[in-house]
Amino acid sequence: MPSISSIAYYLVHPNELRSIVQWTVWHEAVHERDESKESANLKECFRLLKLTSRSFAAVIQELHPELLVPVCLFYLILRGLDTIEDDMTIPISKKEPLLRQFDQILDDPAWTFTENGPNEKDRELLVKFDVVGREFSDVKEPYKVIIRDITKRMGNGMADYAKNAEHLEKGVNTIKDYELYCHYVAGLVGEGLTRLFVEAGLANPVLLKRPELMESMGQFLQQTNIIRDIREDHDDKRYFWPRQVWSKYVNSLPEIFLPENKEKALQCQSEMVLLALQRAEDCLFYMAGVKEQSVFNFVAIPQSMAIATLELCFQNYKMFERNVKITKGDACSLMWQSTQNLQLVCEVFRKYARKIHAKNKPTDPSFMEISIACGKIERFIETIFPSQTAKTLSGENAAAVPAAGNQAAAPVPLTAEEQEAKRKDEAANKMDMLVVFGAVGASLLLMSIVMVSFQQRLVTSASTNILPAWRSVVLRCSFRSRIQVSCTRQLPPWRRGAGIGQGKPGSRGRCHECRHERHQQRPRRAVVPLQGRSRSGMFTNECTAF
Repeated sequence: MPSISSIAYYLVHPNELRSIVQWTVWHEAVHERDESKESANLKECFRLLKLTSRSFAAVIQELHPELLVPVCLFYLILRGLDTIEDDMTIPISKKEPLLRQFDQILDDPAWTFTENGPNEKDRELLVKFDVVGREFSDVKEPYKVIIRDITKRMGNGMADYAKNAEHLEKGVNTIKDYELYCHYVAGLVGEGLTRLFVEAGLANPVLLKRPELMESMGQFLQQTNIIRDIREDHDDKRYFWPRQVWSKYVNSLPEIFLPENKEKALQCQSEMVLLALQRAEDCLFYMAGVKEQSVFNFVAIPQSMAIATLELCFQNYKMFERNVKITKGDACSLMWQSTQNLQLVCEVFRKYARKIHAKNKPTDPSFMEISIACGKIERFIETIFPSQTAKTLSGENAAAVPAAGNQAAAPVPLTAEEQEAKRKDEAANKMDMLVVFGAVGASLLLMSIVMVSFQQRLVTSASTNILPAWRSVVLRCSFRSRIQVSCTRQLPPWRRGAGIGQGKPGSRGRCHECRHERHQQRPRRAVVPLQGRSRSGMFTNECTAF
């Protein structure tokens, strides 16, 4: 059940709620995984995939059947390698040979590793790595060659950084070192995936002749993650921002988190964003070379998330205080657009490039370079999807030149296919709005029921703690003869007559003030003793409601 704060947030942001409903209800996978044809080992591999990465697991499981298992195993193998590299409890004497020989471990279907620290989040993957090894032995040989090659090169690169004492103590030194680190942990992943796509016949082989494109795909994702995770890395005493950048603003990187260095922190962050932003153009070029829809979805979703995350971080000091992330509603909207076509992905990049440009400050040292980088993204998009085409120009000319007789030109009639598409779009929009309003109405109804139930509990609790149920509301009134009684009814003035029923103790009578029929004169024993003189004489009784 969603929390009250989540309900309140989506009531204020209905567009995000609409995106979540749209993705959850109407998204259809290009390919669906068939679990009935999977072995127990393969099912366990997919369980480990979901355990290590929920976001990547979703897009991997929608891949073309030819690539489903190779890409799943490729991800798990590199995640296991990264788990060893990240674990600071493993001594370097043991870590280095493991990293350098990890490609050979793949051919041992019985290999497992149980020496990770107890707090390592992906420890279970290495404990059960034998299921990965057994499935890897069944993969086609061309895919095995690619996976082994990338694993070997990545392991050697990680080992070089792991035994680099200066890197462990002071972090990355130059921008070149920074990009080399990103190459080992992400650029090689882009290369390996591209080779798998081409081997399966699902991407243009020309991509292999443009290594800078597949390098930029990995660099853009990794650099965005390093920028966003600056606070988390600082808490772990791990620093990946290059000294060549931050030394222009502070003497040591931890000083960037001090409140008095807020302006310097944002200027340093701008330069880091610039390094990532310069890779965006190559990413769009790469995606244009992907043939198959499921592969396009696989590469487009992370890139759209990256440009949105980059915009969220840009000129946002909160990222130095805590880890920031895009909202679930925005993520669903990005996934929906990224699974359509390249033009919509380009629109996503154009939208966030313009937002970054709008937040860019003239006082920032990187102002000009960031403006140029945003302009290059727009220029590239304009070259493949021009905003002015023959159709739009003819429409503008027709609107500018009035028809004969000083009358406006008649609109061009739509074809049958265009009318049908328009009708379907209108029907889909209406259905979307009905679902959103229904969700909002259900949320309000649920909140009302909860509030009413809570109020009734309070009233019941109060009445139970103060008085019995038959005396939950008590009005103390006084006779004109100054005899005090306890009355359970508040009556209007017109019923507050005079007189009191006379009788012996225990007989029925009427309250002098309210004429309440259900009163009884009994010997004094309850709330207020009755003392005074009535019209019939002296007595010491009290009037109480039944």
